[in-house]
Amino acid sequence: SLFDEPLAIAVQGLGPRQQVTLRTSLRDETGELFQASALYQAGDDGELDLARCPALPGGSFSGLEPMGLLWALQPQKPFWRLVKRDVQSPFLLQLEVFEGHGERPGRLLAQAQHERAFLRDGVQRVPVREGRIRATLFLP
Repeated sequence: SLFDEPLAIAVQGLGPRQQVTLRTSLRDETGELFQASALYQAGDDGELDLARCPALPGGSFSGLEPMGLLWALQPQKPFWRLVKRDVQSPFLLQLEVFEGHGERPGRLLAQAQHERAFLRDGVQRVPVREGRIRATLFLP
């Protein structure tokens, strides 16, 4: 998906009202790790849709935040910022689902990797250097 588009996150196949911890992580271009986690409880049908299920207190955020696992990403190094310098390569987002809640998550139940791209297919990046002007033109 594109970096500025909403991402729908859902987990299926859980037990009714099963408690799980969801964790996202990514590494920036320097290799620094950013992570966020949230505590959830699946519905009676064993499904967890972040657009409908609020995060429970105790994680990186709480409440109904479908994109919380992305905006709550925090660096492992204090005062580090997530910056993207090369927009031609995507961020690789790791998503993990762990059993239970607590300081140390339980058994890994599922994991996935998702690319968050900055340029739509077909967009061309053209560096502009004219006199003292430095810019980048994106076409179309």
